[in-house]
Amino acid sequence: MSFINESVKNKDCMDRKLFIEAITKYMLGLVIVGVLLFVPAQSFKYYNAWLFIGLLFIPMFVAGVVLMIKNPELLRKRLNSKEEQSDQKIVVLLSGLMFIGGFIVAGLNYRFNWTKLSNIVVIISSIIFLMSYVLYGEVLKENTYLSRTIEVQENQKVVDTGMYGIIRHPMYAVTVLLFLSIPLILGSIISFIIFLIYPIIIVKRIENEEMVLEKKLNGYKQYREKVKYKMIPFIW
Repeated sequence: MSFINESVKNKDCMDRKLFIEAITKYMLGLVIVGVLLFVPAQSFKYYNAWLFIGLLFIPMFVAGVVLMIKNPELLRKRLNSKEEQSDQKIVVLLSGLMFIGGFIVAGLNYRFNWTKLSNIVVIISSIIFLMSYVLYGEVLKENTYLSRTIEVQENQKVVDTGMYGIIRHPMYAVTVLLFLSIPLILGSIISFIIFLIYPIIIVKRIENEEMVLEKKLNGYKQYREKVKYKMIPFIW
C-alpha cells in the first residue's frame, strides 16, 4: 500500500512540474509574440496582430489542456525543444531568426503602411491556419511518438496509417501551410517573403531526420519504399 501511495505522489509531482512548465512556456511565448509585433507597430490598434494571437494561443491552450489530461507524456515530448544534433541546431536557429524577422517586419509594415492585403486574403489565410491546426492535431493523434526534436524513442514503431500512409512527413507539410499563412494574417507580404525560407529549412531537416530514422528505427527503410512521397503527394 505504501508503495502505491508513493507512486501516486511521484505521479502527482511530475504532473505538477509538467503543468508549471507548460504554463510558463505558454505565457512566455505569448509575451514574446506580443512584444515582437506590438513594439515595432508602436500601437495596440494593430488588429491583425490580435487576430493572429487569438488564432494561435486560444487553440494552443485548449490543445495543451487536452494533452495534459489525456496524454501528458506527449505534451512532455512537445515541450522538449533541445536538439542534440548539430545540423538541427542550425535549423532551429534559422527558424527562430525567421520568426523574429518576420514578426518585426510585420509590425513595421503596419506602422509605416508599406503594403496592404485585402480582408479576403486575411480571412482565407485565417481559415487555412485553423484548418492546419486541426490537421496538426490529427497528426499528433496518429503518431504519439512525435517530439520537437529528432530522436528515436524506446519501443518506437513505424506509423504508416492515416496521413502517414500518403506522405512520410505530414507534420512538416501541415506546419508549412500553418507558418506561411501567418504573415498573410498579419497583413504583410514582405513578412511572407521572409517566411518562404521555412520550406527550405524543412527540406534540410527532413534529409537529416530520414538518415537518423533509417539508421535507428526498425522498419523505416521498408516504410520509405512503401510510401514514396515526403510531403507532397505525387510530387515530392
